[in-house]
Amino acid sequence: QVQLVESGGGLVQAGDSLRLSCAAAGRTFSNYHMGWFRQAPGKEREFVAAISWSGDSTYYADSVKGRFTIARDNAKNMVYLQMNSLKPEDTAVYYCASVDTYSSPFYSSRYYRPALYDYWGQGTQVTVSS
Repeated sequence: QVQLVESGGGLVQAGDSLRLSCAAAGRTFSNYHMGWFRQAPGKEREFVAAISWSGDSTYYADSVKGRFTIARDNAKNMVYLQMNSLKPEDTAVYYCASVDTYSSPFYSSRYYRPALYDYWGQGTQVTVSS
């Protein structure tokens, strides 16, 4: 079992920045690939960013590429999402998620699939006003 707790959301204006954090507990954090997803009202949950267990590989949705940065600190059991140049369309509940490296041998080609991930946090709201 892995417990994930997101924090750092809030209400900001377009062009502002936010850093989301996700604290993990329960098992060896470095055994897990991590992802960030978001869900806006009336829409399906969508992929935002992902990072491999070592941090060597990162992946981004086209909509956030160049504005968002995912990072992890395995010593602190933390994963972060730095969000710059925020836009109103970034408004959503943001979730972090984890998947065991042993159950995801093809992670590099499937990282964007919500169904791949085993554990999810409760989400943190990000609202960007225009």
